Amino acid sequence: MSLPVIPLGNPRPRRADAVRNREHLIAVAREVLAERGTAGITMDGLAECAGLGKGTVFRAFGTRAGIFRALLEADEIAFQTAVIQGEPPLGPGADPVQRLIAYGRARSTFLMDHLKVMQATVEPGGQISASGVEFTQVHVRMLLVQADLGIDDVDNLAIQLALALDGPLLLASYSPPPATAKRVGSLEDSWQTLIERLSSSGRPQ
Repeated sequence: MSLPVIPLGNPRPRRADAVRNREHLIAVAREVLAERGTAGITMDGLAECAGLGKGTVFRAFGTRAGIFRALLEADEIAFQTAVIQGEPPLGPGADPVQRLIAYGRARSTFLMDHLKVMQATVEPGGQISASGVEFTQVHVRMLLVQADLGIDDVDNLAIQLALALDGPLLLASYSPPPATAKRVGSLEDSWQTLIERLSSSGRPQ
């Protein structure tokens, strides 16, 4: 299965030094992100921290938002690789229902961990990148078919389940509960409840 990550067009092949510079800049950006958060990353600041010129940063990413898109893309590839090649139950080898549960839990965690980065990928007046939505839909559909839940329309069900793990939709609708609110679960727990109930009602007894 291919990795349908964020579409970034078909850029010209980069020179070896440009590739090295970009990889170095991404590594430095990760360090700055961990230390200062998204607000700590600027084009000038990244160039200074990396010991490179601002022009090099501009050629690598285009804009400040492009830095965050590069970070998100790299993490998206790593996540999808873990799903395709990693250890079960997220990776191959587990019961398909257990893989569905593991995928939704891992995807929810991934999205929540990347909320600030995803917000920072938005250009002024632009739209939120649909990170990994196509991959989620294809993967969920495959697992639904393997689970054989007796559901005829797995295509539309896969779309609906994928929407529950849609980064842009989550960004638009999710707001942290107030500190005084009683917490009885999480997005990960809710996903597991949904899949368990779907499985118990769909699979032959």
